[in-house]
Amino acid sequence: MTDPESPVVKAWRDPALVTTELSFLLKAPEPFKGVTTGGQLVGGLFQLEPTGHSTAEIRARAEVLLSLLDGPQRAAALRPLDSSDWMNWCNAVEMPYGFSLRGASDAQRQAVLELVRASLSVRGFDQVWNAMLMNELLGEIVGNTAILNTWNYAVTIFGPPSERDPWGWQLQGHHLAVNCFVLGDQIVATPQFVGAEPAIIDEGPLKGLSILQEEERAGFELFHTLDAGQRDTAVTFSSMRPEDLPPDRYHLADQRTQAGAFNDNVVLPYEGLAGADMTASQQDKLAELIEVYVARLPQGHGRVRMREVTRHLSETHFSWIGASGPEDPFYYKVHSPVILIEFDHHSGVALDNAHPEKFHVHTQVRTPNGNDYGKDLLRQHKERFHPKAP
Repeated sequence: MTDPESPVVKAWRDPALVTTELSFLLKAPEPFKGVTTGGQLVGGLFQLEPTGHSTAEIRARAEVLLSLLDGPQRAAALRPLDSSDWMNWCNAVEMPYGFSLRGASDAQRQAVLELVRASLSVRGFDQVWNAMLMNELLGEIVGNTAILNTWNYAVTIFGPPSERDPWGWQLQGHHLAVNCFVLGDQIVATPQFVGAEPAIIDEGPLKGLSILQEEERAGFELFHTLDAGQRDTAVTFSSMRPEDLPPDRYHLADQRTQAGAFNDNVVLPYEGLAGADMTASQQDKLAELIEVYVARLPQGHGRVRMREVTRHLSETHFSWIGASGPEDPFYYKVHSPVILIEFDHHSGVALDNAHPEKFHVHTQVRTPNGNDYGKDLLRQHKERFHPKAP
């Protein structure tokens, strides 16, 4: 059943209510800094260097999309590279910028999907598409497919697609925010949010469709390799329930997730069990868990990203909230200097379950220390090729 008093459900019924009913999500914009552990950026983590993996197909697909848009549509879709809109995404609703797919033609919608397909792996694309399909099912459950449907998403191109100059794109809407920064043959695909409510479909024409089950399984398996002492370190709170958590560890919209929308500059100290305190086989499991998320990237770019991640595996921290039985909901976080992953089983937003259940899942991936949206690579590019005059 749905909760008719949920502020998100109210906004789904009337998008004009977004700025009032969802005002708790909105924060005054601030200059981008990035996720840090203590307020100070760690430098030297990201390198401006060739990867050997072409991004030509991503650029070509973006150009095809733009060629299919008329003047007003292009004006809606295109933003300068440094536009603050890039940081204003929200996973609750489609925000009022970008080119909306709601009124798009079939050819335009297909062009957007092909841009996503070119930018991600097969698995990454399937997750995005499944999240969009599941949004339609949620609309049927809520009783408003005019708002919650497969195409209630917006795409934005930041900077003109280029072979050498930096640019990027974003696809954003309910339970989905995919960002892709492109510079030469380098890509940065964070922040990335993928969620679903429900995460498994057990009836109807989409029966058998599921999402984020591998992310759930890999986290559960890593936790169950830990001995009692390691679990004592990894478990930050034994209960998922809001009433059992400190006020600063629960948010009405994000619940236990700390680095969600509008939290680009969140300060998160490390917590939990460090990779240095794991056995070699547990470190392998930790790397496997991270790779589940990194595998959303095209294969070559994923290998580059995993090399970046594994250089810091001993500094990577794994933390857990909740119980750990096979049916228990849980939250986990993977946090290192170069990657931040959060997985959270949520209580109902559209549905009326008051406590977390496994059928509502949010996942969030970020690149800490200033490289979300490729910002650190962009800084290095500007310093190298466009230095300010003395």
